[in-house]
Amino acid sequence: MSSSFFTQTLDFVTQYTFYSGCVTFILGIIGNAINILVFSRLKLFRGNRCAFYLILESISNFLFHFVFMTLTIFTSIYGDDGTAHFPIWCKLRYMLGPTFAVITYYMICFTTIDQYFSTHCRYNFRQICTINIILGSFFDIQPLVGCVISNEIYLQYTTFLYYPVLIGLLPIVITLFFSLLAYRNVRRIVRRQLPIVRRRLDRQMTAMIVIRVIFFICLVLPYNICRIYVTIYPISRDDMLRYVIVRLVQAITFSFSQANYTVGFYLFIISSSRFRRQTKYVIFKKLWPRCKQGCCLKNNEVVPENFEESGNHNIELEDAS
Repeated sequence: MSSSFFTQTLDFVTQYTFYSGCVTFILGIIGNAINILVFSRLKLFRGNRCAFYLILESISNFLFHFVFMTLTIFTSIYGDDGTAHFPIWCKLRYMLGPTFAVITYYMICFTTIDQYFSTHCRYNFRQICTINIILGSFFDIQPLVGCVISNEIYLQYTTFLYYPVLIGLLPIVITLFFSLLAYRNVRRIVRRQLPIVRRRLDRQMTAMIVIRVIFFICLVLPYNICRIYVTIYPISRDDMLRYVIVRLVQAITFSFSQANYTVGFYLFIISSSRFRRQTKYVIFKKLWPRCKQGCCLKNNEVVPENFEESGNHNIELEDAS
């Protein structure tokens, strides 16, 4: 094959990475911000541990998108993610990226686990703590290859533990297993003596979580497989055909993986009519009046505080039904 073909393919990979990154960044920032607002502002979700985990996941996604946007900017400038040009960024990227990835993946895991126990009326709070500061020291820039793992022990860790287990098989198995158990529990929820608001909330959260888990598996699995391959077999530019093919596959699967940090809100809004009503209520009944008031656009109306709080509480209960 001619060199022009390789050049055109690499240019396509660069353009695809840039534009898909911009779209993912914009949608991710909007979606995760609304998720945080809805789950934190509605009284219905206060005290609900699944909502707490979804807020943490959205915050982690929110921060991850800024790291990802930095990669997109470097890609548009240098044709790659910039790790081959800046040793500090080579190390820093692999401190921040794995941290937010692990937090997001295991917040999804904890959401499914907690929803399973929640539908069984059992209290079980789990937390995650991950420290990846030392991992940056294991990456260096090598000629022809770029920013790669320079420590043999850490190479074994990423090859056999991090990609295949920590952000690969383990979260997939956990989320799939407990989401199915939670779905089974919800199908039997009629037999339990619970308030109707609580039963409807359990059904809503379980349905949203099951949809989230399905897309989580579909989006992250291809990229993890690709990363395992690239980690085991680093690609040199000397083998141009293999380099171009792997770069193309990696760019496509990477964009799928980044979508995992974006799609949560949009899956919830599409799959749950109640969540649509709750989102509409938070935006137009809570945030918009305050924005109008802040911009001096609101009429000088005096509403009794107790009446307003009572009305808001009734609306939230109505939205939960």
